[in-house]
Amino acid sequence: MDANVKSNLPWVEKYRPAKLTDLISHEEIIGTINKFIKEEQLPHLLFYGPPGTGKTSTILACARQLYKPQSFGSMVLELNASDDRGINIVRGQILDFASTRTIFKGGYKLIILDEADAMTNDAQNALRRIIEKYTENVRFCIICNYLSKIIPAIQSRCTRFRFAPLSPDQILPRLEHVIEAEGIDVTDDGKKALMTLAGGDMRKVLNVLQSTWMAYKSVTEVNVYNCVGHPLKEDINNIIFWLLNEESFKTCYEKIQQLKTQKGLALEDILTEIHLVVNRLEIPPRVSSQLLINLASIEERLADGCVEKPQITALIAAFSKVRTLVV
Repeated sequence: MDANVKSNLPWVEKYRPAKLTDLISHEEIIGTINKFIKEEQLPHLLFYGPPGTGKTSTILACARQLYKPQSFGSMVLELNASDDRGINIVRGQILDFASTRTIFKGGYKLIILDEADAMTNDAQNALRRIIEKYTENVRFCIICNYLSKIIPAIQSRCTRFRFAPLSPDQILPRLEHVIEAEGIDVTDDGKKALMTLAGGDMRKVLNVLQSTWMAYKSVTEVNVYNCVGHPLKEDINNIIFWLLNEESFKTCYEKIQQLKTQKGLALEDILTEIHLVVNRLEIPPRVSSQLLINLASIEERLADGCVEKPQITALIAAFSKVRTLVV
């Protein structure tokens, strides 16, 4: 790849692992797939798990190991959510690719269906017969976030691998590699904030890292949280203090609303952080459980699309109730 083109790529793509040995996690899965490839016994594969855990990178690295660059285009078909994958595509493009044999090349072709949980049930039912009929000529790798969205008939025809969220210990070496390669200024609390926000998603770590660097030219905890509009710890501590100590309902509401407006915070993010603090509060279990039920109800209403302002009053009311129960 041209060096200039590569420098313009988002860091997620620029630092995507090219070989199986470059992958930072799931050693057992990668070891098993390596063995399949070496013994030429690759089955149909089903990769599932949350986003940013290396599913697509793993199969693309496998494909590069299986095929030479000049034959890659003719031996690998990759379809993702941006492509139409209704029943007509399954019966047309996928069937044509699977049924066409390679005259001069030995081995099998590879069809990668990324984000397959977006496929309709009709398309999946049409696919199961193709998987069965053309196994001699082609191998399928089906990638999804939610295993329950894949019909049992396809699940039973594939070897399943679950890609769990990455741990901070797995993310940190790759994060430091990118920081060193790009020559950027990142503090230790900045790295910790990136890993906390990502929740095991390597793609999110690199996206937030690049966004923060572009915006502030310095990656600190405060800059990371400000860049993504996530509440800072001190903001949450202030909100908790107001909720537990402010006597006036109106004053408490105005303070929270002002903070939200000034920093562009979403109430859902505030609730997520408050939930973590509530679990550490020294209050009776019956009070804590009632408060968590109330917070869950507020979050459900927000998810249903309710306006935030009435939900802020519900939040203040939930904590007012706690104060009366504790006293």
